[in-house]
Amino acid sequence: MGGLTIGALANAGGVGVETIRYYQRRGLLAEPAKSSGTRRYSDADVRRLRFIRSAQSAGFTLEEIRELLDLDVVNDRARARELASARVEALDVRILELQSARKALAQLVHDCANDRSEVCPILSAFDG
Repeated sequence: MGGLTIGALANAGGVGVETIRYYQRRGLLAEPAKSSGTRRYSDADVRRLRFIRSAQSAGFTLEEIRELLDLDVVNDRARARELASARVEALDVRILELQSARKALAQLVHDCANDRSEVCPILSAFDG
């Protein structure tokens, strides 16, 4: 009997079994038929799971990942490039937001170290 159990697939993909089941409910991973009472997953399922995880790490949503998986079947490079470009733009916006937050927090740290008032500038900044 070949193939991986759901636990082995989860381990190979660095996720939990519930994540596998979630991806199956969302239609990102197929649920194989039972063979001798157990579902068995292939190397292709491992590759697909790793693709999903890598795309998530790049910031793609599950809907975008579903589209990328569909695009892979038809090799639609133009649409894949369009999705990736949109993700780059979204990351650029997020980077600017994080840089701004970092600058503001660094200023609060500086103020806290040099301000001798009773109220900590850091704590007062977050006190609505």
